[in-house]
Amino acid sequence: MTLLLDEIALATARLAEAGVPSPRTDAEEIAAFVHGVRRGQLHTVPDSEFDALFWEGVARRESREPLQHITGRAFFRYISLEVGPGVFVPRPETEVVAGWAIDRLREMDVASPIVADLGTGSGAIALSIAQEVALAQVHAVEVDPVAYGWAKRNIVELGQGRVSLHPEDLADCLPELDGRVDLVISNPPYIPPGAVPRDPEVRDYDPSRALYGSGEDGLDEVRAVERTARRLLRPGGLLAVEHADQQGSAVYLVFSEERGWRDARNNADLANRDRFVTARYGQE
Repeated sequence: MTLLLDEIALATARLAEAGVPSPRTDAEEIAAFVHGVRRGQLHTVPDSEFDALFWEGVARRESREPLQHITGRAFFRYISLEVGPGVFVPRPETEVVAGWAIDRLREMDVASPIVADLGTGSGAIALSIAQEVALAQVHAVEVDPVAYGWAKRNIVELGQGRVSLHPEDLADCLPELDGRVDLVISNPPYIPPGAVPRDPEVRDYDPSRALYGSGEDGLDEVRAVERTARRLLRPGGLLAVEHADQQGSAVYLVFSEERGWRDARNNADLANRDRFVTARYGQE
């Protein structure tokens, strides 16, 4: 085991020097992927089986290619998803948004709640809701053909028959569900066109269509979600929409009482930064 530990230690130093935020974890994840084991099982890998492919993965990560592109998988709440070029890699911040929705759905006095996930990407939110909320019927919307393909693969792989995938634009999707949906959730593109993400993993690898919103403030897609949610939701239905940590006030104002929204509020992420707005539509 000494050789493998030594190699992981060297890889950790290289990744740290390259500015990778979690160098030890990433080095171990690459080693585990190469050897087909979980991180906690690395001690079972004989030194004689150490694979030189490990260093190819380390070099890719050193160049700031996302770990999830190297391993081909992303973990989100309690599921593992296939991801790669052309689809947004789900983030821990979005797990908090999904968690809020799951908690509210469990509290509803509805036997089989109907959920719309607008801009599903890899399917992370939709699949988590379907897995964690018994009998939920989830409609996942994705207009981009590449991201749609990733979502379809994940739905099939996880055998989740309660997720229906729709190749539609979030601005005019699901007319057959007007006035019937219990909860709308979305992580739309919201970065203003002139802004550039700090992290190379995001800036250089996530698809621009999933990152950059339209309009001067980047919030045109959020406004489209608001209009679609008003059409889809039943009276008393709920909404959750993610945004950047500096957009809380602006997104909050989109969901105004004049448009029929009630109880709109900002919600914090794990770092205690404004991350998503929630609201209830109309009166029950």
